[in-house]
Amino acid sequence: MDDNGIRTPEAVGPNPDASFNLHIRRVFLHVASADALAPRNGAPNVGPPDDGEVVCAGDPHCRHQREQRRVIPQIFLRLVLADVHTLGVSREVGICALDRETGRVLLFQIADCQTYVKTLHHLDLYTPQIILMPETSFSQQHGQDSLLLRLLGEEYPQTPVEPVMRKYWNDTAGEFYALSATSALFKYAELKLNTVFNAHSLRFQFVSPDGTMLIDTETARNLELVANMTWKKSTHSLYGLLNHTCTPMAARLLRVNLLAPLTIRSSLDGRLDAVEELVQNEDKYAAMKEGLRAFGKNDLDKLISSLAASEAREIESAKPAATRISQMLALRSVVRALPAIRNALRLCTSNLLSIMEQLLSDPRIEEIDRKIGEHLNDDAVPQKGGGIAALNMRVYAVKANCNGLLDVARETFKEAVADVFALSRNVADIHGLPIAARYNSPETGFCFTVKKSALEGDLPRGFVHATTRGQTVSFSSLELGKLNMKVKDALNETLILSDKTITGLVQQVLMDAGALYKASEAVAILDMLWSFAHVSIIESYSRPEFTDTLAIKSGRHPILEKVQGAGSVVPNDVFCCEQSSFQLIQGPNLSGKSTYIRQIALITIMAMCGCFVPAEYASVRLHDALLTRLSNDDDMERNLSTFANEMATSAMILGLATEKTLVLVDELGRGTSPVEGVGIAHAIAEKLIEHKSFLNVCVCRHFNDLVTTLSKYPAVVNLHLSVQKTKRANNPAGLVFQYKIIDGAVNNKEHYGLDTAMLADLPEDVLSESRRVAELLGALQARQKGASASHKLAERRRLLLRLRTELNQALEHSTLPDEELEKLLASIQREVVVKVTKTLAPDKDEGSMIGG
Repeated sequence: MDDNGIRTPEAVGPNPDASFNLHIRRVFLHVASADALAPRNGAPNVGPPDDGEVVCAGDPHCRHQREQRRVIPQIFLRLVLADVHTLGVSREVGICALDRETGRVLLFQIADCQTYVKTLHHLDLYTPQIILMPETSFSQQHGQDSLLLRLLGEEYPQTPVEPVMRKYWNDTAGEFYALSATSALFKYAELKLNTVFNAHSLRFQFVSPDGTMLIDTETARNLELVANMTWKKSTHSLYGLLNHTCTPMAARLLRVNLLAPLTIRSSLDGRLDAVEELVQNEDKYAAMKEGLRAFGKNDLDKLISSLAASEAREIESAKPAATRISQMLALRSVVRALPAIRNALRLCTSNLLSIMEQLLSDPRIEEIDRKIGEHLNDDAVPQKGGGIAALNMRVYAVKANCNGLLDVARETFKEAVADVFALSRNVADIHGLPIAARYNSPETGFCFTVKKSALEGDLPRGFVHATTRGQTVSFSSLELGKLNMKVKDALNETLILSDKTITGLVQQVLMDAGALYKASEAVAILDMLWSFAHVSIIESYSRPEFTDTLAIKSGRHPILEKVQGAGSVVPNDVFCCEQSSFQLIQGPNLSGKSTYIRQIALITIMAMCGCFVPAEYASVRLHDALLTRLSNDDDMERNLSTFANEMATSAMILGLATEKTLVLVDELGRGTSPVEGVGIAHAIAEKLIEHKSFLNVCVCRHFNDLVTTLSKYPAVVNLHLSVQKTKRANNPAGLVFQYKIIDGAVNNKEHYGLDTAMLADLPEDVLSESRRVAELLGALQARQKGASASHKLAERRRLLLRLRTELNQALEHSTLPDEELEKLLASIQREVVVKVTKTLAPDKDEGSMIGG
């Protein structure tokens, strides 16, 4: 405890095994703002800061710029975020996260921007239930709340925000604001939740945000990563497709990995090696399956945390005592299920599976099983429901002779229960009815039951509280009520005395809590990898590899394939390198453009989670962020129109895009006039090309002029979705969508939009007039455009750049025999010569004009 009575992390006690740094799941948030943490003008920090004073870098007395600092806490349990805004445009954010259910504590340190995109991204990985902020963050400047507080209100409108007094933030943490937030969080848990944790029972981890890919909230929603956009309960999402896990820990880990995929090459290769071994070896796959199913739906993280937590103000009650007994029995069943999983890993050769076996072979796990066996009966197993079997399990869980008073209390309980059954037999004999005694719950105790068919009329006199459920009539009597009171008193005394033994056992078990946390992480990772192997076998996925080139052979949209069935989705190829990093995709409505770009994102995410992908071959590049603009919807909550929402998303993309970012844009500039839309789309495209982001895919169905305006950039590649014209007798629109990506720009003269409009049953005169005007405007535009020498020059540059890339790839990566390699180079030569010759030849229209 510090001078203010704050429970610091040192008081709780770090876990000695906290160095095993793996992903933590469901957390509990809390953003701490250091408005109240740092001294102002050299004064000691003993109270709220003076809102009228301003500080600037290098001079604490200068009044040029305010250094805003604030802190957030959120609750699943409670996730505490210490957020500190440094001077200038950057924002330093510290986060502490505690999940009371699983006993995990996360510490983050994030260098964020002014809009807190990265902070909000990390909050979205978990589900905040309560947000705690320092009271100084409310109405901080000119009567307005802090910017971070307003952003959190927009992002989580249903989540309550609670102010926390400034004195609970640890002033001695310095620049480590996450520790300051940790101090406030544990004090909040003690005062408001009446919860404290045993020493050495929580696991502290520092998580670096640099090892994961940034995916914003809108992207996750539009790609349906964890939930279906149409129906939340539907399993038609990437999470629903991949989630074949057996344990709750693995399900949480899978969700976090989908929202923040790994970017560490060695970790991903280790996961893929493990998945490949399970896919190729049926025996190992089956053994792992049986071991995980023996583990059941037990949540080991929650069991450890529940046993570690205790009331700050202890209340002697039978209900928490019964809960702890059930939890200890569940913990023993979990510990005894671990050897089956460990045995399944014995013959595995991949490095990651070998590490998991070592974690599960910790001798402390056997020691925990031995300690529990010394105090609990071997035949005591967890029982579901509230019947007499579950009651006896709790009463007789502790071995005899551990506590003399407990043995006496159990005898009293046994006699009271025997009196109830004796009364039941006596009542049955008196009334000549098949009456039996049934235990309901600790609150109501026993009751009498009889089949409705055994009654010839109403119940005999003397019975009370009669109720009918189905074909069974339940009732009681005054004598039974008295016996129930006797049973309840004996039961409460038995459970409270048993709890004294269980509490001592918990203290012994928690001394080795690190081994249990490691085992929980190991089981979660194994379960997730087995789930990846399972879906890879069922759906015939292939192993991806990580290179500097994005190359996908016969890739398929995983969610669409699951909905429509195997073989029904048209596969498409994807190729992107530094010389073709900006791709313009055209095609008519309904041709599959949006599906194609979403397919690229989903395959990339699956590969960066360590899962096989729906493709014959996939080479994927590791990205630091996935930034998209995929929706044309209004944002009613933020009062943004389609165009305003589009521009806000585009600004976010331009501000965050780097050379390692994957950018996907669907129909940019649609919310304004065509001329302005082309201008905005061209300017944003130019900016992205200057950023040199690895892959920028832009769907521009209605802005064909972009093909011309961007032709001077060699990295721009034109693609389109194939459509075949047919007779209208066979097809009302006269179109057959082939859903196949093809090189080159789309033919503007085809007027695919008018053909697609015929599917809406528009009047014939409307369709004919629209076609006449479109053809007239198209011909006028073609005459004005003419031949462009700069376009031909840009095309030649693009061809030579592509030639260099293909020759480099053949030199560095080709494994073909010499004869086949010679044929390949010859075909490349012929193709390049033909295309370059076309750019050198004069245009037919141009030649006729010159001749004239």
